[in-house]
Amino acid sequence: MTTDTNETRPTVLVVEDEALISSMIADSLTDGGFCVHTVASGEEALRYLSSGPVVDVLFTDINLAGEMDGSVLARRARMLRPDLPIVFASGRWNVLEQLRTVPRSIVLAKPYSPLHAVSVVQRLMATLH
Repeated sequence: MTTDTNETRPTVLVVEDEALISSMIADSLTDGGFCVHTVASGEEALRYLSSGPVVDVLFTDINLAGEMDGSVLARRARMLRPDLPIVFASGRWNVLEQLRTVPRSIVLAKPYSPLHAVSVVQRLMATLH
């Protein structure tokens, strides 16, 4: 689902299998000035990335439905787009510590507020420009 199609705004691909969380994050990111496309699984995210649209940031939960978790998705996404910035979201602290070493990424610990998520994406974008 795409929540905004204004091509002059940075685009965030949100990968979250919980519909309520996905909707809250997408709405907040849209209000924060981003175009947002949402999918519910790593497999859907890879299909979307493979189809060629502009994606400025990948925002992925770690625990996803399907056969691919967010860390596997991130590795595969980076094969397609080596410089893709990533926001990892998870409530599993041991996983978050491991992900802190991934270049061009930020780790977001759950629970988080939608406004904090927007701030994290904005901060990541600012460090890249």
